[in-house]
Amino acid sequence: MEARFLLGFLLLLSLSSFAFAIYEDQVGLADWHKRYIGKVKHAVFHTQKTGRRRVVVSTEENAIASLDLRTGDILWRHVLGKNDAVDQIGLSLGKYVLTLSSQGSVLRAWNLPDGQMVWETDLQISNPSNSFLHALGNVKSGRDSLSLVCNGGSIRAVSSIDGLVVWKKDLSVDGLKLKHVFQPPESDTIYAIGFIDSSLIALYHINAKTGELLKHATQASSVDLSSEISAISSDSLVALDTSRSNLLLIKFMAGTITNHKLPLSDIVQDFSGLAELIPTKSNDIFVVKTPSNVAFIKVKGDNEIELIGKADEAGIVSDSLTLSEEEQAFAVVHHSNNAISFQVRINGREALTEGIKIEDHRGHVKRVFLNNYVRTDKSHGFRALIVMEDESLLLMQQGEVVWSREDGLASISDAVVAELPVEKEGGVSVVEVEHTLLEWLKGHMLKLKGTLMLSTPDDMAAIQAMHLKSTERNKMTRDHNGFRKLIIVLTRSGKVYALHTGDGRIVWAHLLTPLLQSESCPSPSVLTLRNWRVPHRKALQENPSILLVGRCGAGPESHGFLFIVDSYSGKVLETQILDHSIAEVVPLPLADSSEQKLHLVIDDKLNAHLYPRGSDALEVFVREMANMYYYKVENAKEVIKGYAFKKGCSTGSSAYCFGTRELWSVVFPSDSERIVAAARRKINEVVHTQAKIMTNQDVMYKYISKNILFVATVSPKAAGGIGSAAPDEAWLVAYLIDTVTGRILHRVTHQGAQGPVHAVVSENWVVYHYFNLRAHRYEMTVIEIYDQSRADNKDVMKLVLGKHNLTAPITSYSRPEIATKSQSYFFTHSVKAIAVTTTARGITSKQILIGTIGDQVLALDKRYLDPRRTANPSQEEKEEGIIPLTDTLPIIPQSYVTHTRQVGDLRGIMSFPANLESTTHVFSYGIDLFYTRIAPSRTYDSLTDEFSYVLLLITVVVLIVAILVTWAMSQKKDLQEKWR
Repeated sequence: MEARFLLGFLLLLSLSSFAFAIYEDQVGLADWHKRYIGKVKHAVFHTQKTGRRRVVVSTEENAIASLDLRTGDILWRHVLGKNDAVDQIGLSLGKYVLTLSSQGSVLRAWNLPDGQMVWETDLQISNPSNSFLHALGNVKSGRDSLSLVCNGGSIRAVSSIDGLVVWKKDLSVDGLKLKHVFQPPESDTIYAIGFIDSSLIALYHINAKTGELLKHATQASSVDLSSEISAISSDSLVALDTSRSNLLLIKFMAGTITNHKLPLSDIVQDFSGLAELIPTKSNDIFVVKTPSNVAFIKVKGDNEIELIGKADEAGIVSDSLTLSEEEQAFAVVHHSNNAISFQVRINGREALTEGIKIEDHRGHVKRVFLNNYVRTDKSHGFRALIVMEDESLLLMQQGEVVWSREDGLASISDAVVAELPVEKEGGVSVVEVEHTLLEWLKGHMLKLKGTLMLSTPDDMAAIQAMHLKSTERNKMTRDHNGFRKLIIVLTRSGKVYALHTGDGRIVWAHLLTPLLQSESCPSPSVLTLRNWRVPHRKALQENPSILLVGRCGAGPESHGFLFIVDSYSGKVLETQILDHSIAEVVPLPLADSSEQKLHLVIDDKLNAHLYPRGSDALEVFVREMANMYYYKVENAKEVIKGYAFKKGCSTGSSAYCFGTRELWSVVFPSDSERIVAAARRKINEVVHTQAKIMTNQDVMYKYISKNILFVATVSPKAAGGIGSAAPDEAWLVAYLIDTVTGRILHRVTHQGAQGPVHAVVSENWVVYHYFNLRAHRYEMTVIEIYDQSRADNKDVMKLVLGKHNLTAPITSYSRPEIATKSQSYFFTHSVKAIAVTTTARGITSKQILIGTIGDQVLALDKRYLDPRRTANPSQEEKEEGIIPLTDTLPIIPQSYVTHTRQVGDLRGIMSFPANLESTTHVFSYGIDLFYTRIAPSRTYDSLTDEFSYVLLLITVVVLIVAILVTWAMSQKKDLQEKWR
């Protein structure tokens, strides 16, 4: 019984070593968390006298958030699903935020103060479409407020209190698209206006309380109508024709419809190009934006139109803001020369003009939302929420930027790591040394009081403040532990940020796409980010730099461009407009004499272009070209092809252009397999040892190859979401393919399984995650590959004498003798992203970093995914650390590296090594950013920041004093014994 108890205790102790945790006061010392919302597309201000003033926004990242209007801080935020885009937002009853999403099919109400969801209604629309979506309109029905949702030819009235559909009306007319719904004051009739096939105008009279159709009429249009309209009064609206050069004034009175065509050239002088209608409220004024100006137009009489105002320079125009029954305000914003001109026009006349300088890295203005407030003298003041080209958000008021948010960081697409500069040698004053020493002593005395449980709450607060204000972690120079680095990220807008790992602050930022925008490069977009120059520690004359690659258009045949940017300052060192397209960028494990990394840019004709272009780089590549290979996964064709490079290419005679020749191809039968995932090892991964010692002292050699490619395919019926196929119709096939020869090294089939598949490859193993339809649970499978051709190499003397075949060169063209071990386990969570920890020398144990469906990052010890796990491990296996087999992988709460925080809409996880072998950096990104340092095998090579040097010193002094006292007492005792 005692032995069994002891065995259970030892097992529990061994499992506890896989978990790591920190104390509450340590959160934030080696990690940081930044929250963002993304690019704003809708905004509604709530500025009542009572309560906190705020602005509610929806973003392109499917986020709904409430921001403090004074500071820009997030009061609350919700991130909806990937396929649940927000179409429109509004306020109801002064206390609810209404959001219409999923192409007008889901309506939700959120509590304005705290963001709690009050109700959710599925409108059950059969053919939802954004193009048919009408703005939310509020219709009074007793004490309730009805929200009208129009989609195509249907109208639904929803209660703002409980979300119940009070009534719905489906107007069964083919091609009908409702455009405007309104209710005259003190009337129980709703008027709905729509277009039928762009040629007919339809008017419907509907009872507001019951939804009964009272009357309808149609009228042929004199022009083909576009989808843009603007309501100018309770009985009229303006629409643009499909050519966007003519206006159609539509009036509906006493159940009849009239329309009148008005050419824009007769209203706006020197009109040319395409016009755009700006949404307005009903006071007989509407706004037309042209490529050269903004025109404010008033409707007078039956068909009379008057130009009442004009902004000669085209800018970004806000939606109308109602000041009174007779007054509407518009904001017109222009951007030029790092300055914003903010102009407010009331009924077309200029009321306010302000200018402000902004940073040059923000680009042009993209959207503006106008709001007003009442000054102390009872006049109107104005503030504007401005969305910039880099997706940042600014609040402008009284000629100043009140606050700004870098919400472009919510759309990171790529990231690399760069070193900080070496600290320059220089003298330090005596005063600085004394101040630092005093602070050091004070800090350790406080820590000692905390260790002895003598500290007060003020002492604990002082300790926390000293930790957070520590200058070491935030210095702009590298440290010997490798903790201080730069994380350089690329965002969707083409902006590059450098983030400091100490506290996540932005060191520099640069928006690159405006630098290239021209006739030859009309719509530049940056595709990827790579390290360009990584100087060796002994050759630091050149700063490290990064390479950014992009296209000048949307199509793959568009010409490409290159940016080379200094990692320390963000300065653009070089810009190249390429004479070829960019399909893929292949980094090579080669560098020239100036330590610039070689890259091959593959164009749409499968020609390879070498960069950098220099004789040194060309010589290095040509010398190694015979050992360079390239593969391409063509998901649409269900084929993988491998290529070698040859001199000369089909597009020209440049010495830096190389052709490709196909070596092999793996074709998957499209009627039974569809490619859903592919993964390979990191090009810079370090493997400490190729040998693995087994429990019986046997040696197994890992099959280490950088050419291994993991590919997962599923059956065609299982290519959709979970549940799209029955278990008997679904299967998942995992392949391990050598990308040099195209040889399939291993193949395994999982019956009754389907994607989504997430995989990570490291050293000689691959771990992948999928869904098991038969068990109705997620699974993770591990496959380890071993080289059997070295199985007899166990004689150390052969290795010493050079007769061991481990010293023989290895080639992928020799058929490998491999053996595999695999095991599958159930896993509780769905997975969004997966990665593996990397360390400087590859000695430390690996951990799998799993981005869960809850937007957290879980660190799972690789030993849980050991294929040698058995239900009853032997004593030798227990000593080796093999865990008893269970069907489910454990989730230990302390293993969440994000603690209790969430990384909204988690999309990626990256791990990069520190100089300390025990420590690795982890950076995860989505709408939010999270960074931390973890030690998978504990910090065995350093002392923690919490180590008390004062307590150690006191302990040493006490030991020395005890030794001296003991020695004196011993001498005295010996002397007394001699006198006896």
